[in-house]
Amino acid sequence: MGINILWDQQYSPGLSLPVSRLIAMLLERDTELVEYPVLIEGYDRERDQHDAQKILDRLQNTVVRRYGIQEPLLFVTARDLFVQNCDFVFGLARPSAGVAVVSAARLENGYYNRTQSDQDTIDRLAKEGAHEIGHLLGLGHCSDTECIMYRPATLDELDRKKKQFCPACRAALPVSSGQ
Repeated sequence: MGINILWDQQYSPGLSLPVSRLIAMLLERDTELVEYPVLIEGYDRERDQHDAQKILDRLQNTVVRRYGIQEPLLFVTARDLFVQNCDFVFGLARPSAGVAVVSAARLENGYYNRTQSDQDTIDRLAKEGAHEIGHLLGLGHCSDTECIMYRPATLDELDRKKKQFCPACRAALPVSSGQ
């Protein structure tokens, strides 16, 4: 089973290949960069953010159904995301539909007035992308703060996570027939 990764056209194309390769390594699965037209909905003017649930609705109801996608689909966007009762989310998955979204907005150093680093952004996008795909593959959150499946509340918590699954989460991942 491969992983489809779709990048928002507003986002820098230079990061897509390194992020995709790192996600493939973390999940021990092939990844494919795909291109489908996606109309992004769910913008909330008061918050200046996009509703992650509405983006997942669009992915599920338009992209997955129209193009008959069977493998997990990760959408990477530059837009800042939120869900109800939460200030922001780094990403969100909908396992029942096989779709997930990750936002780079709060994963880039510039958001926090830190010196910009493409390597930091690549590492964070890969960790958060692998986390959301882990949900699509049946994994829940993990209490091990260094595991990919740990749910970080801050950028510093995300940075403390290692680029690996803990032994329990690694064992729970379904075996891939693709690699």
